[in-house]
Amino acid sequence: MTRIDKHPESGRPVAVSVRGLVKHYGATKALDGVDLDVHEGTVLGVLGPNGAGKTTLVRCLSTLITPDAGRAVVAGYDVAKQPRQLRRVIGLTGQYASVDEKLSGRENLYLIGRLLDLSSKEARSRADALLERFSLTDAATRPARTYSGGMRRRLDLAASMIGRPHVLYLDEPTTGLDPRTRNEVWTEVKGMVRDGVTVLLTTQYMEEAEQLASELTVIDRGRVVASGGTDELKARVGGRTLRIRPADPLELRPLADALDGLRLTGSATAAVDAETGEVLVPIVSDEQLTTVVGAVTARGLTIGSITTELPSLDEVFLSLTGQKASAPQDVRPELEEVAV
Repeated sequence: MTRIDKHPESGRPVAVSVRGLVKHYGATKALDGVDLDVHEGTVLGVLGPNGAGKTTLVRCLSTLITPDAGRAVVAGYDVAKQPRQLRRVIGLTGQYASVDEKLSGRENLYLIGRLLDLSSKEARSRADALLERFSLTDAATRPARTYSGGMRRRLDLAASMIGRPHVLYLDEPTTGLDPRTRNEVWTEVKGMVRDGVTVLLTTQYMEEAEQLASELTVIDRGRVVASGGTDELKARVGGRTLRIRPADPLELRPLADALDGLRLTGSATAAVDAETGEVLVPIVSDEQLTTVVGAVTARGLTIGSITTELPSLDEVFLSLTGQKASAPQDVRPELEEVAV
């Protein structure tokens, strides 16, 4: 049985523990001292814009690449020192389906089972069980190249589960899927967690993070910039968000500059939403609303409109990273590694 350490503060079992993880690609520091913990039987959502280092983190934790510094322990195994043992207790579903298109769905799963040292009988039984669980039984004998995108993604998830992993990495698992198929994938992930699987999920879909993750970690430029539950992060950004539109669109940047230095809620600052032509400012009191209006007036700027609302997770993301959350981009894997 794999030993799972306990978190020193919460006392809860920790399935993934990362401390000071660093990874360079030439002069680019893709990971710059990342720390995080994933409690056993939970989902940790790792959020961040394109190029934040999310996929590099997953590749390090799944032994696909070796970190340059720091330490990571997954399911009781040191990622750098015990990679062979670790690979037997983890599963990975990447951004792109990794199934063999020439093989049928059943053959794909059977092959992976045999590679994981399952007996022929067990690999066949396990493949059939997973095909049924992921609603692929009717297509079991068809070549994977005939599957729809959603079917391939479900087959990919099934493949990651063939060895009954303790820890599962999902790297933007619903990239490019339609809403219905995305919901199907979410249902399966929730089922895995109920079965005791620990999940590290990277995503740019805020709805996906809220649906699946019990804890969140936000990464930007290779560093952790925030962590906690959804409500904690919303509280950190501020109890409400002011959306301020200048009367003159050319004053958008001067307006943001005027408000950026206020730092009304600690680390959170004003952020520009270029799509709506508004500046977003987190506040926690009516007094701070008065301060914001005073700062705008002092700069001689004219407000076209101002509204206040509770923060969404999208606004938390925007405030913490300075970028608006978006659907994952369909980039080629070999290019992404340069950009991470």
